[in-house]
Amino acid sequence: MNKHNGFTLVEMMVALFIGGLVLGGVMFTYISMKVTTKDTMAIGELQETGRLALNIMQRDIEQIGFWGTFYEDSFSSDNTNRTLVSNPGNDCSAGLNNASFPDANANTNFRSVYAIEASSANALGCINDAETNSDILQVKFLEGLQIQPNRTNNGSFYFVAEQEFGLFSLGPIAAGSINGNATIWRYRHHVYYITEETFTFNKKRVKVPTLKRMRLTVNDGMKKEPIMEGVENLHFVFGLDTTNNSRVDTYKSIADMTETDWENRRGILTVQVFLLARTLMPDANLQVTNQKYTLGEGASSRVLTFNDNYRRALFTTTIRLNNVGANLWRM
Repeated sequence: MNKHNGFTLVEMMVALFIGGLVLGGVMFTYISMKVTTKDTMAIGELQETGRLALNIMQRDIEQIGFWGTFYEDSFSSDNTNRTLVSNPGNDCSAGLNNASFPDANANTNFRSVYAIEASSANALGCINDAETNSDILQVKFLEGLQIQPNRTNNGSFYFVAEQEFGLFSLGPIAAGSINGNATIWRYRHHVYYITEETFTFNKKRVKVPTLKRMRLTVNDGMKKEPIMEGVENLHFVFGLDTTNNSRVDTYKSIADMTETDWENRRGILTVQVFLLARTLMPDANLQVTNQKYTLGEGASSRVLTFNDNYRRALFTTTIRLNNVGANLWRM
């Protein structure tokens, strides 16, 4: 009769012990990789949110001060005609001569850039869902691509520019209705602000901070549209030329800007943007929950403190208004 030798109790315990160590190592590696992957995805989400949001606003801000081949210092009844267009009923405006289209009879210059800090949900007469303690930026500009008359349509507003005369008009624009040396440009009026929206993730309804934009349209006036989820706060600092030499010599936040500063269309040379991005979902594994972020510098800066499990990242960039300044080249 053959005898079959088995494992002794000691051998079994040693094998189980070694197996447990191997399994524990595998599990530890798996959990570490899972956490690392989650962290990497969250950081990537923040980077993408901040980068795209800044790029979208930068394209608009860079166009401030560009009025095609119209070279007058301001819009007046002598050099501007806007009788073919009217401000929408839900227009975004604050202060004098700050509607969608200039008031040629006003005693103040047309404001092509303007900003306020939201103190309530209602702002500029067109916004009803603004997040408080965040800035709102209003810009008006021409798109930097000249348009031929046969490419204009009734879905856009246009600016017909001559050296000493400008015309705001709804398309289409017939070639025979303008002078031969006139140029045509698409006109834009945008307002950027922060709001909070509710979305559903994994069957859970969560509130998400969102960058939104009010955009001038022909049929709907100032139309609201979401731009980027995950943008939690905006802060702007303006670089001013107060000596008329096309160099920034003073920096001001919104609280320090005066009516004269806003109306001086050649005085604001740069816009510094501070943007705080936040992940859409909280991270239970986040160790540091007491977070502090400073948007800006000095007494005019905004300090935000959070005690939650959301990851955040602060982005900043300085945008030069290349079409603004006292010593610009003229044709």
